[in-house]
Amino acid sequence: MAGTRQLDYAGLLAEHGLRPTRQRVSVLVALASRDDATAQQIHALLADDGVRVGLATVYRTLAWLAEHGIVDTLMHHRGEVCYRLCGEGHHHHLVCSGCHRVVELGDCELDPWLADLTAEHGFTLEAHTVEVTGLCSACQAVGTAA
Repeated sequence: MAGTRQLDYAGLLAEHGLRPTRQRVSVLVALASRDDATAQQIHALLADDGVRVGLATVYRTLAWLAEHGIVDTLMHHRGEVCYRLCGEGHHHHLVCSGCHRVVELGDCELDPWLADLTAEHGFTLEAHTVEVTGLCSACQAVGTAA
């Protein structure tokens, strides 16, 4: 696939305790060829490349990859879950509701605030994710020109 990042996908899976099956590696290769994609889009990419993997297997594989922190899930694609092969470490996302561009944000400073907030309500903080949706500057410019 054109644009595929040169990564050791089998090694990446093994680092996260997953067997590097043909299906898992194929899904990662297809996902890496795009910024993000839905399960349906990944299934179509695989079919276009002659890789025979069932749609249910793609969904199952993406669920495993997300559960093990290899891919992130985003909700910016018309209500359908999008998957993204992101950088390592804890981060959040800015998502453009116009063009669907995604920006990864590092340096999360929410933990102290969330720890206080959850403790105030009798919860223990385990994890958090943040997806901020808005318009990027390019989409704003198009919107103001109309």
